[in-house]
Parts: sequence; C-alpha cells; structure tokens
Amino acid sequence: MKERQLFTNYLKNQRNFQGVSLHKANLEGLNLQRINLSRADLSGANLKETDLSGACLSQANLTDADLTKAHLVGANLTEINLIGADLSEADLTGVDLTNADLRCANLQNANLNKAKLQEVNLDGADLSGAKLCGATIINTDLTVADTQEMSLDNTDQCEVDEPLSATSANWVSWAG
Repeated sequence: MKERQLFTNYLKNQRNFQGVSLHKANLEGLNLQRINLSRADLSGANLKETDLSGACLSQANLTDADLTKAHLVGANLTEINLIGADLSEADLTGVDLTNADLRCANLQNANLNKAKLQEVNLDGADLSGAKLCGATIINTDLTVADTQEMSLDNTDQCEVDEPLSATSANWVSWAG
C-alpha cells in the first residue's frame, strides 16, 4: 500500500489497516489518530511529528522508524518492534509497551509519563532525559539503557500526581 492510498482511505473514515506493508513510507506530520496498524510493516518509515494518539500498533514492525516528536498518547504498543527506532521527544503518555522490543532505540527526552513498561527489552536504548513519572515498570531492566537525567518521580520535572509504580519478580534496578 502506498502512503497516499492509506491517507485517502483514512480520510474516508477507514481505520483498519492491519498487516499493511508501509516499509520506508513517508507519513510525516499526518493525523492518524485511532488508526489500527497492528502487525503492519512500518520499518524505516518516516513518522516524524505524526499523530498516532489512540492508535493500535500491536505487533507492528517499526525497526529503524523515525518517530521524532510523534504523538502516541494512549497508543497500544504491545509486542511492538522498535529496534533502532528514533522516538526522541515523542509523547508516549499512557502507552502500553508490554513485551515491546526497544533495543538500541532513541528515547531521548521522550515523555513516558503513566506508560506501562512490562517486560520491555531496553538493551542499548537511550532514555536520557526521558520522563517516566507515574509509569508502571514491571520486569524491565533499566540498567541496560542509558538513563542519564531520566526523571522518574521528581515533582519538579514531572507534571503528574501519581508516584512511580515498580515491581519485579526478577531484576528491575534504578541504577543508571
């Protein structure tokens, strides 16, 4: 499927694009709220400043995708492949990243407030300057990521009322 066809169908209120192939597609700056791209191939896609709020990207492949300053508020990102993706300054408030693969992903200055990070692979990810206030972190090892200046529950830097929730049966650590 081509970018133009996707957006034309989206404007006609079609929202279900499960399994679509958009490898290296240029969707920069588009409003694609509440779109269903589960199991889609968006590897290498340009999604800079794209609004994917409320979208379903479960099991999608976004390897090496550019999501700089993208809006993914409340999106379903369960079992997503974001290996090497650029999510710098992205708004990921309230996303569900259960079983997500974020190896070597760039999450510099990303907003992960109230996000659910359960069994997320962050090996080599850059979380420097990221905000995780009110986030739920379960069985996710933060020691394998760059967490310099990451804010967890510092009220001077965070704008949420709830404290950080973290549990682990195995190996969660706050060292960085």
